[in-house]
Amino acid sequence: MNYIAVEVKDHVATVTLNRPDAMNAFNYDMLVELGNVAEELRTNADVRVVVITASGEKAFSVGADLKERRGLTEQQVRRNVYKIGDVFNRIADLPQPTIAAINGYAFGGGMELLLACDFRVTGKDVKMGLTETSLAIIPGAGGTQRLPRIIGEAKAMELILTARRFSGEEAYGFGLITRLVDEPSHALDGAMELAQEMLKNGPVAVQQAKFAIRQGMGVDMQTGLQIERKAYEVIIPTEDRVEALVAFGEKRAPEFKGK
Repeated sequence: MNYIAVEVKDHVATVTLNRPDAMNAFNYDMLVELGNVAEELRTNADVRVVVITASGEKAFSVGADLKERRGLTEQQVRRNVYKIGDVFNRIADLPQPTIAAINGYAFGGGMELLLACDFRVTGKDVKMGLTETSLAIIPGAGGTQRLPRIIGEAKAMELILTARRFSGEEAYGFGLITRLVDEPSHALDGAMELAQEMLKNGPVAVQQAKFAIRQGMGVDMQTGLQIERKAYEVIIPTEDRVEALVAFGEKRAPEFKGK
């Protein structure tokens, strides 16, 4: 069985978690498959935006497969924790912009996956949270590091230490959610609308802007400015940069090729 479905259309790769009978919980095989997909997308020049969503009407993902976890040895648990962290890092490191279309519950590892994405779209009433401490563990796939960087240390610590579940509307107020839609079923549409806004722009420029922002956030201002300069230098010899200038002069929309 394929636990991950991938469709590439009009420069958008839609990656669908496809284990609805288990509320898209991650077992080891599913993580391996998702990691392989991430590696394939990294070098696919036709893909300019990646959208991650899930099948079924209830859950985006409820995190680790606890039924599987109960039967694992300590060594296997360590293997799974390493694997989920590694896979989510691959997603976070994709050069293309990534958008999570959250169509249902997102708990534990499910929420850590959406934290690894650049943008998040969901419905007002969708429930989510890093609930690991209620199971006597901690977020182990980036949650303790990514959430504070997105919404601030104090609020992130409150949510993690209390294992609070909160709504999409609350998350929008925290600054966690990029776009809020009325219904969870509309999350994918909202994500695609955001993708279309980015697809109008130069593909190389979009990737280099993402690179500069991501790399610059962890360093001092002067180092960040050097990263920005190097990213700009990558763009200067591109055909798309010249095409944009020509199109501007001819008063037409540019036709970018990602070169």
